[in-house]
Amino acid sequence: MNRLEATRRLVKHLKDDIVVGNLGNACNDLAAAAPGRPQNCYTRGGMGMVSSMGLGLAVAQPGRKVVILDGDGSLLMNLGSLATIGAMAPKNLIHVVWDNEQYQLTGGQTTHTGRGTDLAGMARAAGYRQVATPRDEDEFEKIVVESLGSDGPSFIWAKVDPGKGSGKFSWDPVVLKIDFMRGIGTLE
Repeated sequence: MNRLEATRRLVKHLKDDIVVGNLGNACNDLAAAAPGRPQNCYTRGGMGMVSSMGLGLAVAQPGRKVVILDGDGSLLMNLGSLATIGAMAPKNLIHVVWDNEQYQLTGGQTTHTGRGTDLAGMARAAGYRQVATPRDEDEFEKIVVESLGSDGPSFIWAKVDPGKGSGKFSWDPVVLKIDFMRGIGTLE
């Protein structure tokens, strides 16, 4: 599956929903798929923490869907977040994991998913309400639409081709924070 194409298919179904992009490629593809979208939260330098950030936003913004765009390597660094999300069971959370079976940003080292680790099984065991493993962009889009229209937490484990993210945007953390806070209505 192509991560950028899947991201484009996801964002076309969003309204004022929040999207939290994992550092690097997920953020770049999010910027390319939805440039200037104020409800996008771009992270930088917090490998492993996007799932925890997304959970915090889902709890703080219960009237909106919160979509986490995670990576396999990042999630493997913070597996405890699966248990916490499962236990807290936020109905408005959708956790997408882009799995290219490598730590792409640090040189392409193979992650444990490339050696058989089953993230969908872990999410299921942690208590996620819905768990899906789409095989292509069409199936991914169908699952996204279903997840946006139902109670979560939902987990979508999407095997993607390796490849660098496509978009370009300002990495100024102050600008990103202010734009995002305005986008979700917490800063006037």
